[in-house]
Amino acid sequence: MRPEMHSEIGIDVKAAPASIFDLARDVSRWPDQLPHYRQVTIHSRNNGRVKATMRAIRPVWRFGMPVWWRAEEWSDASDPADLQLRFEHYGGATTGMHVTWHIKPTNAGSRVTIEHSFRRRIPLLGDELFPRVVDRLFVRPIAGRTLATFKRLAEAGS
Repeated sequence: MRPEMHSEIGIDVKAAPASIFDLARDVSRWPDQLPHYRQVTIHSRNNGRVKATMRAIRPVWRFGMPVWWRAEEWSDASDPADLQLRFEHYGGATTGMHVTWHIKPTNAGSRVTIEHSFRRRIPLLGDELFPRVVDRLFVRPIAGRTLATFKRLAEAGS
């Protein structure tokens, strides 16, 4: 089996896990909530799973680089100690990426962590280079802004 790139980014939020979960779980609202998300087009809703095309802007210097991907999203509230949002990317440069949000209670509120797992072979470049470049140049900056914005919204009581 080929190697897989794993990364994690997280933030502490002074809000209850359920409020963060409820705020973030509807991806169709993300363009209204997150300034770097330009559009989320829902393709289907089936048994709690949503398939969508997601479009965002990755700031690069003074410019914004548009990025897009298709993902299937679902939420899992079965464990109140670990509320989860799950994504499987099935279109775009990040096809094959698995994303899991963990929203866990802490003494001061919540810890929100986003884990990314990605494997993508590019001829002549191998298995590891492309996932690492995507993670460092796109995934982390976009996920970081997403977390920071949801933190601000949750702490403001939105």
